Amino acid sequence: MDQTQTFTSLLATLEKISQSLDSVAGIHRTLPELIDGVNAYLWDGQNQALLPVRKVNRVPLELLLGVDNLRKILLDNTLAFARGHGANNALLWGARGMGKSSMVKAIHAHIENLDEAGIGRLILIEISREDIASLPALLRFVVDRAERFIIYCDDLSFDRDESTYKALKSVLDGGLEGRPANTVFYATSNRRHLMPRDMIDNERATAINPGEAVEEKVSLSDRFGLWLGFHNCDQPTYLEMVNGYVAHYGIEIAPDELRAKAIEWAATRGARSGRVAIQFVRHLAGEKGRPV
Repeated sequence: MDQTQTFTSLLATLEKISQSLDSVAGIHRTLPELIDGVNAYLWDGQNQALLPVRKVNRVPLELLLGVDNLRKILLDNTLAFARGHGANNALLWGARGMGKSSMVKAIHAHIENLDEAGIGRLILIEISREDIASLPALLRFVVDRAERFIIYCDDLSFDRDESTYKALKSVLDGGLEGRPANTVFYATSNRRHLMPRDMIDNERATAINPGEAVEEKVSLSDRFGLWLGFHNCDQPTYLEMVNGYVAHYGIEIAPDELRAKAIEWAATRGARSGRVAIQFVRHLAGEKGRPV
């Protein structure tokens, strides 16, 4: 290898090192790309790239039954954001399987399909909880763009000894950079304060100033302007969900038989929820030879 080849190889190696250091520092020199016609992406925090999702796993908004008031609140908030008006970050917390993540995706699709002046391109970006530390880098990418972005984290929570929640607090509200005006942050969690109860109790028991220590832990959820609580549903609501899915998919079955089968299915699962309802309807569709 002559000196020219050696020098070229050395330059290439130094460029890779430089790019790696920039990535660690949250600095972009090659920005992620948006694809025309694709309005949903996954954020790859390690490589700081947007991965297009051409077919999103979601249900129609009208099929989210039993959570009508919550659905209206989040839809109104998202419509205001899409129109360029004031809007809040939202924390959807509570019982498993009650449609928290489904609601975020369904509302995005609903607004995508609206033919209304003043609503521009609305893009949904999902970020995993493991990539929360790279959230500032993602925000720097979107801040100067004309599109509007829902940044969404499913099943957000923090365990003992994790410190990335502090970066999220700064981004949501109060940091030097703050949240760009063209973004809103939606998160779902089974925990109201995003922290396990024993973690909060431990701070109260061991800190020199227990009140301040607990406040530091639980104040993260205060950065969300909307708290939407999802709770386990009763039997009439569960049956309403089942009936809605059965009607939507055109499954023919006698009402009494449907009721009996749906109640038996919930009993075997030990729970009633939207997730249990759609799982039952998929099973029923298989029995009836219907696609879902």
